[in-house]
Amino acid sequence: MQISDLFPAPGSRQPRKRVGRGHGSGHGGRSGRGDKGQGSRAGGGKGPGFEGGQNPLAMRLPKLPGFKNPFRTEYAVVNVGRLEGLFDAGATVDIDALFAKGVIKSKTAPVKVLGDGELTKAFTVKVDKVSAPAKAKIEAAGGKVETL
Repeated sequence: MQISDLFPAPGSRQPRKRVGRGHGSGHGGRSGRGDKGQGSRAGGGKGPGFEGGQNPLAMRLPKLPGFKNPFRTEYAVVNVGRLEGLFDAGATVDIDALFAKGVIKSKTAPVKVLGDGELTKAFTVKVDKVSAPAKAKIEAAGGKVETL
């Protein structure tokens, strides 16, 4: 078998339909689009997502998912394990001290201390909120918790 012996299976290949090339071609005149109407025009027809005049699915669904509470308080979060490495025993951990060490980026945002990590040093922690596990770890290490 040579490459010149290869050919497509009978009926698998069809010549391109050349519309609008005269009546003799069988596709002249209106070029197979019928007479007048939406489908006969260039760019005519219904677009993708058209549902027969009913409001399309893309318009029925909400633009953004979920609900965003405009009154939510966003806390700057600090874990007790981070305090262990940054402060010496007996230090007072407050917003100014955390800002000076670069732990928090803003002095205006409220600060919450969470209980991830181990704590061996005693601190006096003065922040807006402290989680229950964090409070237990601070007090177990001999420290004090004061909420603002």
